[in-house]
Amino acid sequence: MEGTLLALQRNPGLSVLFFSLVFRVVHRLLRCLPAPKAVQLDEVRCWKWRNLCVSLVHALLTGPWAVTCVCLWPETLNNVHSYYTPVSYLLICVSSGYFVQDTGDILFSGHAKGSWEFLLHHFLVLWCFLYSLYTQRNVAGMVISLVVEINSVTLHTRLLLKLAGAQSSQLYHTNKLLNLFTYVTFRLGAQFYVTWYLLNNYSWLDHSNYFLLTVLLLNTMILIYFYRLLRADFFPRRKLHLEQNGTLSSSSSTFLND
Repeated sequence: MEGTLLALQRNPGLSVLFFSLVFRVVHRLLRCLPAPKAVQLDEVRCWKWRNLCVSLVHALLTGPWAVTCVCLWPETLNNVHSYYTPVSYLLICVSSGYFVQDTGDILFSGHAKGSWEFLLHHFLVLWCFLYSLYTQRNVAGMVISLVVEINSVTLHTRLLLKLAGAQSSQLYHTNKLLNLFTYVTFRLGAQFYVTWYLLNNYSWLDHSNYFLLTVLLLNTMILIYFYRLLRADFFPRRKLHLEQNGTLSSSSSTFLND
């Protein structure tokens, strides 16, 4: 494993590019799977379905991976600035590859205008991840931030069920409750911890001002989406058009999810 780590550290950019190509292959393979009829009849829904399927694969892979890193190496929580293992460094390489691939998918498929929130999120995440990969600093912090992907599993499942028109199913109702639980526990919990660590160690951390600004922007986006989620699933007001982010709105589409 040490040899793999040295190879990744020697060429982090090439490593990220390699994993972005891997996720592109996954995207191609998932196109072979049948989609619901409600999705097939609409070109935009069809793209959203494929995009979310790749996002779900990323969440299923990196969420448990991040939690495993934290559980097996508890120093990840205590030494966020400089501690990391070959497994955790590889995790950030893999996840960075996904975000590069997904950004390209949005841009080159012509959905950038309706997905600007998603692109902003990816930009904020990618600069942090790439900084960690090139400097070997704050890798543990990036691992902690990927704990949110546990929630992304239920979040993406929710959106896929909405696209398939299955909002009245028992599966959707069960997933809705699980999504709320994982959002509070894993997404808000992980973001709270990273924010607390930054504030508590702001005076000596490298580039702490940039990281704090990034985290505060991400926190704002996460809280706004949490409000939308609660309003759509637990306090619906009236029937409006289904958006990419899975909430209900009469305005132009957005695609905010992590």
